[in-house]
Amino acid sequence: MLDLVDRTAANIQKIRESKPLIHNITNFVVMNYTANVLLAMGASPVMAHAEAEVEEMVGFAGALVLNIGTLTDPWVDAMVLAGKRATTLGKPIVLDPVGAGATALRTAAAKRILAETTVSVVRGNASEILSLGTGQGGGKGVDSLHAVDDAGETARQLALTLGTTVAITGPTDLVTDGKRLVRVTGGHHLMPMVTGTGCSATAIIGAFLAVDPDPLSAAATGLAFFGAAGERAGAAASGPGTFMINLLDALYCLSPDEVAERCLFTVT
Repeated sequence: MLDLVDRTAANIQKIRESKPLIHNITNFVVMNYTANVLLAMGASPVMAHAEAEVEEMVGFAGALVLNIGTLTDPWVDAMVLAGKRATTLGKPIVLDPVGAGATALRTAAAKRILAETTVSVVRGNASEILSLGTGQGGGKGVDSLHAVDDAGETARQLALTLGTTVAITGPTDLVTDGKRLVRVTGGHHLMPMVTGTGCSATAIIGAFLAVDPDPLSAAATGLAFFGAAGERAGAAASGPGTFMINLLDALYCLSPDEVAERCLFTVT
């Protein structure tokens, strides 16, 4: 298994040196915050949704982030169009199946993207992953009704079936490509109280995919970096509002050495 601690530090260093363009087709709720997260950590975000430009835009990108949080039919078509172009060009794709299982539209959209494009990483909560793998997940809107380990075996089977990496985020994150499994410990209890932290985790994985050719390593190290930033932000926060601002500062200020010191992986 890779030395994921050293890889985390190396990946964030590469991102800050190369500033990869990350093409996001994401939702209205988190668009501004997600862009700020990517900027703070050293990547370059672009939010481009129009069918007329997504194929051209993804050609410039280091990775494509697809987030189905506020779906419309034209956005689904744009995501598939961008995803097909990214697949042709060999660009990594990360899918955030926000609310899959909560409505038929969201579940169908996520499954269509997975069927028509080559997704490198699926990042979701436990209920979303259960929905994609078994059709039984569901959720309370976009919130999970299940614990991470409830979906662990489903994630492994889903990863094998799709030939992708599946990341479930929660108090301890679980990342698997079906053969390898990594648990990532970190973060802060205020993270779920700020809108868009899950979506930001997906965008961060996109940035790590732009510099790391191994999707499992990219997802695990990206989540470790985000968890380390959450710990640092939480230590200085008095509530969700100050945590939100402190998180951006932490993403900007965390040195590769500090990231390495804070990372905690369990590999099985």
